Amino acid sequence: MLLYLLQQETSSTELRTECAVVLGSLAMGTENNVKSLLDCHIIPALLQGLLSPDLKFIEACLRCLRTIFISPVTPEDLLYTDATVISHLMALLSRSRYTQEYICQIFSHCCKLHHWHSCGFNSLPQPLLCANGPDHQTILFNHGAVQNIAHLLVSTSYKVRMQALKCFSVLAFENPQVSMTLVNVSVDGELLPQIFVKMLQRDKPIEMQLTSAKCLTSMCRAGAIRTDDPCIVLKTLPCLVRMCSKDRLLEERVEGAETLAYLIETDVELQRMASITDHLIVMLADYFKYPSSVSAITDIKRLDHDLKHAHELRQAAFKLYASLGANDEDIRKKIIETENMMDRIVNGLSESSIKVRLAAVRCLHSLSRSVQQLRTSFQDHAVWKPLMKVLQNAPNEILVVASSTLCNLLLEFSPSKEPILESGAIELLCSLTQSENLALRVNGIWALMNMAFQAEQKIKSDILRGLSTEQLFQLLSDSDVNVLMKTLGLLRNLLSTRPHIDHIMSTHGKQIMQAVTLILEGEHNIEVKEQTLCILANIADGTTAKELIMTNDDILQKIKYYMSHSNAKLQLAAMFCISNLIWNEEEGSQERQDKLRDMGVVDILHKLSQSSDPNLCDKAKTALQQYLA
Repeated sequence: MLLYLLQQETSSTELRTECAVVLGSLAMGTENNVKSLLDCHIIPALLQGLLSPDLKFIEACLRCLRTIFISPVTPEDLLYTDATVISHLMALLSRSRYTQEYICQIFSHCCKLHHWHSCGFNSLPQPLLCANGPDHQTILFNHGAVQNIAHLLVSTSYKVRMQALKCFSVLAFENPQVSMTLVNVSVDGELLPQIFVKMLQRDKPIEMQLTSAKCLTSMCRAGAIRTDDPCIVLKTLPCLVRMCSKDRLLEERVEGAETLAYLIETDVELQRMASITDHLIVMLADYFKYPSSVSAITDIKRLDHDLKHAHELRQAAFKLYASLGANDEDIRKKIIETENMMDRIVNGLSESSIKVRLAAVRCLHSLSRSVQQLRTSFQDHAVWKPLMKVLQNAPNEILVVASSTLCNLLLEFSPSKEPILESGAIELLCSLTQSENLALRVNGIWALMNMAFQAEQKIKSDILRGLSTEQLFQLLSDSDVNVLMKTLGLLRNLLSTRPHIDHIMSTHGKQIMQAVTLILEGEHNIEVKEQTLCILANIADGTTAKELIMTNDDILQKIKYYMSHSNAKLQLAAMFCISNLIWNEEEGSQERQDKLRDMGVVDILHKLSQSSDPNLCDKAKTALQQYLA
């Protein structure tokens, strides 16, 4: 009925305005109210109302639209179904402070790229595009959002300034195009970054400080402002650290920590600066103390609020610790020495909230980059146990970070290596190498490569058995060069120390030689070919394995070809093969030397001994001495 009256051109404007107001009140009720209104096609009706000449009616329609779009049940795309709507809203911005406030609010709620930092740390953000082409940010940008909204930042109305600021924080997030534009826009002779900095000052409302810090953070991450710019170092970073302090509301502490984690994520200088500002590392430990037991039952409301924010606080703290410890060894040490830190991470790994689990794994991953910590704290807390559990059936985004952490735990110097192996890691990692997800394939093979480094023969055999020859070939023909390089690295680690080389070549020799041939004949970069020749050099170092090369004329011709290659790295790698084949003290060296001489290898060695490259020259002379001895 209300909607019907609203749409009747014959109803008086007062009546239609009243209808819009009442509908707006209904929309403020439960999510079900909003759903019912959406089912009655309230949005097209209200958008139609915006074409009325009456300002009061327009404002009532906008207020109602604002209330509906704020609701989580309303699809943002409803604003973009008709191309003329956005231009009309831009035109209405000049009508009154209410149209300004509501339209900015509508824009910031209908501009979803994705949530503030929901993309993985160290992973490429994947913009969620709407089905019909450009994303919301681009549509608004192309309709002149920046130019139309910029002057509202100096409006006399606080609400308008605030909504305009929120609009920019959403438009600029992970958007270089918007960020680069904002840097050069000025309002009343003042550039936007300077206006944002003024809004950061301590005397401004917290909401304003936080939102302008977000704008500057986005611009910095997009490369529009340098990380060493005073507005970042002296203003934005300290402001965000302030937001993490105990006297801020829980929601503000969550947002402050998450934004700061994003700001410093890839810059070691900012990480160092943040770590020594206001005892941040200790301050964050407080994030784990909610809900606080102190607020006895008397304060049920407070307890409810604490519970609601407790997991968000833990997630934010883990994220910020992960960013702080991303590069600097001393910072990692400080984080780990913070009260019960390792226990907190271990508990975080098994929390019911997937977001907390992911943040805890990220934090662990960041700390696992430290050799020192891998040998001590990680060992003392048997971190590998919960980590292996996380790897059992987690969603991909957790698997990627958890498997990267496992790669670090499997480095040769890490004491966790033995127990991890006993807990069935080989199977798990072999299955990761078959994943559709590229990052998981890389991590699976990388972890196996680390596991095989200086390992005993049983482990190496288990890896080969677990992978299967088919899978090995699959990985060697993977379209991603990273997977290929790690697989070659694995082979090189498997084929080290003589007894191992001979053992593995006696069981898998034929397939490995096939793989080597395949790669040396393929279209691959220098690094790939160099790594492959190094594998051949290892095989040539075996006692019985050598024969697999000596009886394979095709491979011998390839080694000879690479000795005269234009790239010195490849020449050097080929010379290692030759040296290992002709070494004097070994049985059968005479026959091998003769065969290679007949192939013309000695002539090439003479040529190379005149080389201007000292490495090649030395290597060639050493090889020639084997012939003279």
